[in-house]
Amino acid sequence: MSVLVFIETKGKISKAAREAVTYGSKIGPTTVITYGDADAASLGSIGDNGATKVLVCRNLSEGNDQQLTKLITAAANNCGADVIIVSQDQLGKAVAPRVAASMEAGHVSGAIALPDTANGFIVKTNVFSGKAFANVSVSSSKKVISLLPNSISPESTGGNAEVEEFNTDLGSAGITVKEMKTQGEGVLLPEAELVVSAGRGLKGPENWGMVEDLANTLGAATACSRPVADIGWRPHHEHVGQTGVAIRPNLYIAAGISGAIQHLAGVNGSKTIVVINTDSEAPFFKAADYGIVGDAFEVLPKLNEAMRTFKASQN
Repeated sequence: MSVLVFIETKGKISKAAREAVTYGSKIGPTTVITYGDADAASLGSIGDNGATKVLVCRNLSEGNDQQLTKLITAAANNCGADVIIVSQDQLGKAVAPRVAASMEAGHVSGAIALPDTANGFIVKTNVFSGKAFANVSVSSSKKVISLLPNSISPESTGGNAEVEEFNTDLGSAGITVKEMKTQGEGVLLPEAELVVSAGRGLKGPENWGMVEDLANTLGAATACSRPVADIGWRPHHEHVGQTGVAIRPNLYIAAGISGAIQHLAGVNGSKTIVVINTDSEAPFFKAADYGIVGDAFEVLPKLNEAMRTFKASQN
């Protein structure tokens, strides 16, 4: 099967992009389509994850889903792709269904494993907000797969991809982007392997220093529950849950969060969950791998100090 993988670069190749390319290369010969001003050397490095060719469009402005859909569709037709893969991030969620509709392709959203091709084409996904799995059989000739971040580890092949300019008629822009704001410094939540999160149990934004200190020690991203973002203690891009960012880190530490089902829906794909709460009956403990019944104001500083001591002993 011929594979096309769409990636965003934004000046560098993200971990999610390398995951998607690794995933694609295990299905078949893989071409990458992207856009923007990333240099050829940076784009060519994606060959280390299994891509043989990178197509880059220089005349597409950021934030236009309709034009991006046309670009991916044109690239898929150009290279005869049977399978199109995107990361299931905000952009991927917007364009993947459009591409599938445009190409009359079957669409699998939230893939977490490689397709089983022994008897057809079957993809394992998360369903019901991560509370169950489904094995989805795709019978269409063209297939679009949205891959959940952190579902597969990027692999290095030592290769280098050929980079080609790819420009096509994208039609008129139906959307005008007036301003783009960057999220800021630090580790991006969708790509973070370690996350430290907190809720209303921290009692106010002035107490978030202990969360940030532990995150800095671990090299982790910071997150929060929805009520915390809604009342303005933390920015909305840190809100994880069903209506926020869905994450799948290797480690998720939650302090002062009760663990309502809406929050669990965004974090239950985490490989290890550590819960800190004074309420031993908090629902979150049922989903936790490790639980600490205690006050976050006491536990977080002690945990941070223990991690500092451990890291110092490794040097």
